Amino acid sequence: MITELPCQTNAQGNTRRVGVEIEMSGLGLHRLAEVSAEVLGLECKQTSRYQYHLKGDSAGDWIAEVDFRILKELGEQSYREGDWEDEVRQGFETLLQRVSEPFVPLELVSPPIPLNRLPLFNDLTTALRQAGATGSSVNLWNAFGLQFNPEVPREDADLILRYLKAFFCLFDWLIVRANVDLARRLSPFTDPFPGKYVRKVLSPGYAPDQAALIDDYLLDNPTRNRALDMLPLFSHLDEARVKAAVVDPLIKSRPTFHYRLPNSEIHEPGWSIDSAWEDWCQVERLACDPERLAACCKAYRQLLDRPWEKWTHDWAQTVEEKWLAP
Repeated sequence: MITELPCQTNAQGNTRRVGVEIEMSGLGLHRLAEVSAEVLGLECKQTSRYQYHLKGDSAGDWIAEVDFRILKELGEQSYREGDWEDEVRQGFETLLQRVSEPFVPLELVSPPIPLNRLPLFNDLTTALRQAGATGSSVNLWNAFGLQFNPEVPREDADLILRYLKAFFCLFDWLIVRANVDLARRLSPFTDPFPGKYVRKVLSPGYAPDQAALIDDYLLDNPTRNRALDMLPLFSHLDEARVKAAVVDPLIKSRPTFHYRLPNSEIHEPGWSIDSAWEDWCQVERLACDPERLAACCKAYRQLLDRPWEKWTHDWAQTVEEKWLAP
C-alpha cells in the first residue's frame, strides 16, 4: 500500500510527481526493456547499444539502460567496417562491456509520474523478479539502489531547509530501516553528511535565503554522493552557482529531492518500493509539521552536543518511539 504525502500538490496546484530509479542485474538489458514495456503497455525502442526508451506514457519516456556513463557514450557511436581505428575502438568497447558486466547494474528509470501512479510498481517489480532480476544482496560486490526523486511542494528556501532538518533528524532511523548492505556501505554513493554541516542546519538561528542555503551546502557537500543528494534541486534553482562549485556532468537539474539510500532487493519475494516510500513519507511528514520538527531538532541537537551519549544512546529507537507520525 502506497502511503500518501502530507503535501499532495506543487506550487502550481498540480499533483506532485515522483521519478523512480531501480538498479538490478540477473537479466539482459533487452529482457529488462521487454518485460517493462509489456507490463506498462508501452512501445520498446532501442536507442543505442546500451539503452532502450519505452514510449507511449503521457508522463514521458521510461528508460532501461546499463548504468555506466562511459559505456553508454561508446554505445552511441557507429563503427566503419575495415577501418582499423574503429576496430580498435570497437574492441575496447567489447572488452569494457565484458569486464564491467558483473559489477555494473542495469537501471530502469521512470519519468516523473503523478504520486497516485506509484502502485504500478507492484506489478512491475513482480514481473521483473519473475523474469530473473536480482538486487544488491545477491553478490557481495553489488551496490544496487532504489532511488526516489519526489518533486518539491514549493521551491522556497524555508521549506527546503525544513526537509533537510527532518532528514538529518531521521537519518539514523532511515539507516536502520534501509538495512544498507555491505557493498553500498563501502561505496561512496550514500556517504553521510559532515557533522559540522548537520549542526549548522539544525541550529535554531539558521535561516538562510536561497543563495546562502545553496552556498553553505556546496561548501560542505560538493558531491553527488549523499543519501539525500540536493545538487539536482539546487542546480534547478541556480545552475550557475552549482556549476561554479561542482564539475560533474551527471548532475541533472530538476525540481526534486534525490533520495538514494534504500537497497534494491528486487529478487526477494514480496519486495516492493512501498517500505522505502513509507520511510521517505516520514521525512515529509516531519518537515511539514513545524512544531514537531522544532522539538525533534532540539532533542537531536542535545544528543549531538553530548558526543559520549551519541555512542550509547539509540537515537533510531528514540525516533521509532517518539518522533514518527502515526
